[in-house]
Formats: sequence, structure tokens, C-alpha cells
Amino acid sequence: MGAYAPSMTGMSAPARTWATPDIRRTLQLVLAAIWLLDGVLQLQTYFFTKAFGGQFIPAVAAGNPSFIAKPITWAGAQIDHHAVLADSLFALVQIAIGFGIAWRPTRKYALGASIVWAIGVWWLGEGLGGVLNGVADPVNGAPGAVIIYALLAVLLWPRDDATTDRGFPAAMGLGASWAKALWLVLWGELAYFAVAGSNSSGGALHDMIASMASGEPGWLAYINRGAASLIGHQGLAVSIVLAVLLGTVAVGVYLPRRVGNATLVLAIALALAFWVVGEDLGTLFTGSGTDVNSGPLLILTAVAFWRPATTRAAALAGDAQYEPMGARA
Repeated sequence: MGAYAPSMTGMSAPARTWATPDIRRTLQLVLAAIWLLDGVLQLQTYFFTKAFGGQFIPAVAAGNPSFIAKPITWAGAQIDHHAVLADSLFALVQIAIGFGIAWRPTRKYALGASIVWAIGVWWLGEGLGGVLNGVADPVNGAPGAVIIYALLAVLLWPRDDATTDRGFPAAMGLGASWAKALWLVLWGELAYFAVAGSNSSGGALHDMIASMASGEPGWLAYINRGAASLIGHQGLAVSIVLAVLLGTVAVGVYLPRRVGNATLVLAIALALAFWVVGEDLGTLFTGSGTDVNSGPLLILTAVAFWRPATTRAAALAGDAQYEPMGARA
């Protein structure tokens, strides 16, 4: 009487299998974890006291132009008057951003929110990283860690039409040309700040690193004092060498793959050295560290520019097997 249709009774739906995240999604998840850590750090006792809004925030206004400094001072006063409420909100926002990036359906919204939040904190919480008051130094975190969060959000922005044949993870959504331009700007300004402003004096780098020892555990303070002693009053010469190395990293993404990847290794080594010696691991042991500082973020950015030895044909073949429904990282 009609076409026979086999019964579905007893047949189970295909089981969903978990797929290992690709490198781009892995970088997004690492960024999410850092946001979560920052949110937890914001819950430290120090940030619920008046010292945060009354001392910490106004200090970053010093030396900045008035149109930059006045909003910072105003924000510090508001936080000072509502310390518990303000800090609870700050922690909640950062934790929400972290979870939002980690969950695929909300990652675009969370990455967008992270850009807005990062720009606001860069201004009101970091004083633009000191780039306008002559104290910015790549060794201790210039141009400000939080602005690198925004950069990573742009570089790792999810794109449904992203393809794996563009050479490196940061190029999959934004495109290689724009990604390389952003890398050039980031590391180029680090090279500039290495010798700009107060960093051009012989003792500036020594004094900055030596001052970091205060409040740190003995082993980390020992590293600070040792590095400061090694530099002595040759800070300008060291800064010039750093500027050359940072400039090499800046142009490295435009060099052939093997040479370019070698400059990425150099970038990771420099970022790690800055994080240990000049940033004291984000001052995580002092009870007043708000984030991990720029070192880990620079390393994460460098990984996003790593160019694997993959042929275009192999990349396209891998792309054809990747997420058949089109929802790509």
C-alpha cells in the first residue's frame, strides 16, 4: 500500500563526541582562564578597603594630562566611597567575561564585553599604562596589561568563515595583514618605550627593578636585587639592547616562517624575563595584584602568531574536516 519505512524503534540517536579544541579555541580558553583568575584576584581583602580607591587608583593619574587624570581621580573617589560594592562588581564582571568566553554560545558577546571593559580599565585603572606620562617601560608591563586583553579579543574573535589556510591562528578571523599590523604596533611601541622618557637615564632600570623587591617573598626579592645589581648604572645600554631585540620581534612576523618563528621564541623569552624580573609574576604574592600583568599575555599573543609547517593542501583538507556545521573558533 505504500513505501516501506523502517521502524526507528530501538534505534538510538548518534552519540555526540567531544572534539579536542583546535589551537585557536585553546587560546580563547586560556584567555578565559586568565580573566577568571583576574576576577578571583579582585576578591582579595585589599580591594575591599579604601586604600584601593583612595590610594591605588589616584596614583595612576599622576603625570597624565588633566583630561586623562581627572576621570581617574573621580573614579577613585567613587570606588573609595563604595569600596565593597565597587570591588564586588569588578570581580563579578571579570568572572562573567571568563565564563562567557569559555562557553561557545556566548564567546562573541563576552569577547566584545572584554574589549569595552579593558579599554575602560586601561584608562581609569592603569592611567593608559603610563604611555603619556613618560614612565612606560616594557620591563614592568607597558603599555598596560589590560589593553593586551582587548588586543587578544580582536585577534581571537570568532569568525564562521575563518579558514585554517591563512598561516597562523591570529590570522584566521582578522586576516594576516591586519593581524601582522597589530603585532607590529604592539612590539614596535614596546621597543620605543624601552628607551623613551625616564628609561633613557642610566639608573632608571636599576631603580625600577630594585624597588619591586618590596613586599615580595624572599626568593623573588633576591631575583630583583640580583638583576638590579647586574644592570647597575648601565641601564641605558641595557635599554638600547632591549629596544633592538623588541624591534626585531616587531618585524619578525613579516620574515620567512622559520626566521619569523625564531623571533616569536625571542618574544616569549623576553616576555617571560619581564614577567619574572620586572613584573614579579604580576605581584601575585603581595595581596594587591589585580592581574597577571603583561608577561603571560604577550606569550599568549606570540603563540597566536606561530606559523606551523603546514602546506596549503593539508590545511584545506584539515579545514574540510573541522566542525562540519560551520561554527568555527
